[in-house]
Amino acid sequence: MDELETANGMNDAGVSGSEQIEQRRSKLAYWRSLGVDPFGSKFVRTHSASQIVQSFEELEGCEVSVAGRVMAFRSHGKASFFDLRDISGRIQIYARQDAIGEEQYERLKQVDIGDILGIEGIVFRTRRGEISVEVKRYVLLTKALRPLPDKWHGLKDVDLRYRQRYVDLIVNPDVRKTFLLRSKIISAMREFFNSRGFVEVETPSMHTVPGGAAARPFITYHNALDMQLYMRIATELHLKRLIVGGMERVYEIGRVFRNEGISTKHSPEFTSVEVYQAYADYEDMMELTESLVAHCAKVATGGTVVQYQGDTVDLTPPWPRVTMNQAVLERTGVDFMSLPHEEARREAARLGLEVPADATRGTCLSEAYEELVEPTLIQPTFVLDYPIEVSPLAKRKSDNPELTYRFEAVCVGRELANAFSELNDPDDQRARFEAQMLERAKGDEEAHVMDEDFVCALEYGMPPTGGMGLGVDRLIMLLTDSPSIRDVILFPLMRPKA
Repeated sequence: MDELETANGMNDAGVSGSEQIEQRRSKLAYWRSLGVDPFGSKFVRTHSASQIVQSFEELEGCEVSVAGRVMAFRSHGKASFFDLRDISGRIQIYARQDAIGEEQYERLKQVDIGDILGIEGIVFRTRRGEISVEVKRYVLLTKALRPLPDKWHGLKDVDLRYRQRYVDLIVNPDVRKTFLLRSKIISAMREFFNSRGFVEVETPSMHTVPGGAAARPFITYHNALDMQLYMRIATELHLKRLIVGGMERVYEIGRVFRNEGISTKHSPEFTSVEVYQAYADYEDMMELTESLVAHCAKVATGGTVVQYQGDTVDLTPPWPRVTMNQAVLERTGVDFMSLPHEEARREAARLGLEVPADATRGTCLSEAYEELVEPTLIQPTFVLDYPIEVSPLAKRKSDNPELTYRFEAVCVGRELANAFSELNDPDDQRARFEAQMLERAKGDEEAHVMDEDFVCALEYGMPPTGGMGLGVDRLIMLLTDSPSIRDVILFPLMRPKA
């Protein structure tokens, strides 16, 4: 039976939207005229739809109570079948006039697709072999005043799906499955970190100084304090303050906000997990990252090999490692870090890259990597040793101070995680912030600003620390084969309709 199959005038096909709503409101008045509250009260369920199907041998012939939304209806004279759907799945309901009486049967035929019913009845199997519940008693729990779309699965307007996620969830089981899986994956993250001795914490969502990432913040205002505040663009700097305070292993799963463009992989409001471990470095964070992702993949899919948009992706640890310079050299033939800055700029221009007139070789390398290499990395890969120009919070490499102990985990052509051996030298950190402020003065609105309190915290002493941030939404995209980040965010930000 089709998702919204109906019969005997029980559908809204061929009727305009306003007429459909009028018809449903007429039925609302009809139910009230019978003394029935069309927006009823509590209903006690004994079983879910899936429990009845899975435990049929035990429940056959037993009375159960089940509740859900009517998703299909077929009437054959004095007998009718309809589909009832709850969060667990679908169960067929069978109603006979002889069993419930003519008056109750005629009332039942006034139910519309989308109405929510409570059913008490007997579990049985039809002659066609379908597990069903035969109605003994029913109650209208909620009257739906708007019709569900007839052909939601063929709907081309994804914008409408995001705007009316509640309708999307009602009629599209795959969408519900994605978001139930999202919850399961986030629970798996907590299980993973807790099992390793990390403590979950919560840090402020409003900051006096935006920091922890290269991003433009959203600005708000606190009336009572008469001060401008910024929605956080990362949780990093407060979590590292906790490392200073002696909380040696901490993590936070939370929303962050970045005032940037919207794309299939970017949302201005998204979820990240950041984790910090004292006495560790970015090598430890590599093991942590690949183990975390593999754990979540097993929980979500049963294994570590997943399909994503036509690609087979193997998340099994250990993942390959390559330095950024090596990856760019293999792709372009250019060894940026061996070139003078001016020559590096010429090579960048030859490759079709736009870099500032005063760009260093490290800046050119980073731009070449982001534009020419990252989109080609389908299998999970650790890209190591980022230039210091783009890594103001990472520790310098001891053998090359132009590079940092930083990696990004890249998969299906995009960043999945970012990690450092954290910079804990307060003087170096201050100098990095000052260099970022100079970039900001030149017009880079995403450059870091000075955070005096964070530098003060470092002056009290932060132990050597490994830190990692992972995009939760992007991981869920990967594990649910979702092409857009808005497919895994329940209510993505949308421009209001006129």
